[in-house]
Amino acid sequence: MAQKRNFAVIGLGTFGASICDVLTEKGTNVVAMDRDSSVVEAMKGRVSAAVLVDTTNEDSLLKAPLENIDVAIVAIGDNLEASILTTMLLKQRGIPYIVARAISSLHATVLRRVGANEVINIEEETGTRIARRLVAPDVLDSVPMSADVSLTEQLAPKYFIGKSLAEVDLEAKMRLRVVAVLRIVIDLDDSGNSLRRETLLFPEPTVELQDGDRLFLLGRNVDLDGFQNL
Repeated sequence: MAQKRNFAVIGLGTFGASICDVLTEKGTNVVAMDRDSSVVEAMKGRVSAAVLVDTTNEDSLLKAPLENIDVAIVAIGDNLEASILTTMLLKQRGIPYIVARAISSLHATVLRRVGANEVINIEEETGTRIARRLVAPDVLDSVPMSADVSLTEQLAPKYFIGKSLAEVDLEAKMRLRVVAVLRIVIDLDDSGNSLRRETLLFPEPTVELQDGDRLFLLGRNVDLDGFQNL
């Protein structure tokens, strides 16, 4: 079973709170942080720990419980200075992977320069989708079809490579239907420039999976979660 990761979410507005809720729902350990005592109090009981801390203050951040954190999400809203300082201090603290919210292209550029591994634009991605992707990084996208059923796009697991869809037989073994296989091939043109070529394969039993293939899987959320935890 895949090992669960530990997350810190800084900034508990609507965006940050939605990330906390989904991460907790997926069974991860979540430390939620904000410098507003009222929102911290409201988050208690919904996460593993809710901490009142000013993450723009180096001394305060050094005392925060971040020792075992794998991923920190800086979900601070329109306070650009706070988001940039927090990202920089988290990097100095040695957090392995930092995801930061940006509200403009310039803001995104600065966040990357001070240490963000990934920058997200909330105009393009919701907190729920981001949280689900962070819990299961091989899941590239997920679209709910109903309350219990989703269509997901995810990388083919390494142990599927070289096997045919008939050998994998996900429908019989895990009640998941392979809707399609997207294969991406990078070629070079005559000048040596890379060319990206995508081929959408219909799920014939004889299709043999290759490294980098993306599977489009349709099934119940509980079965999709089970597949991700193989």
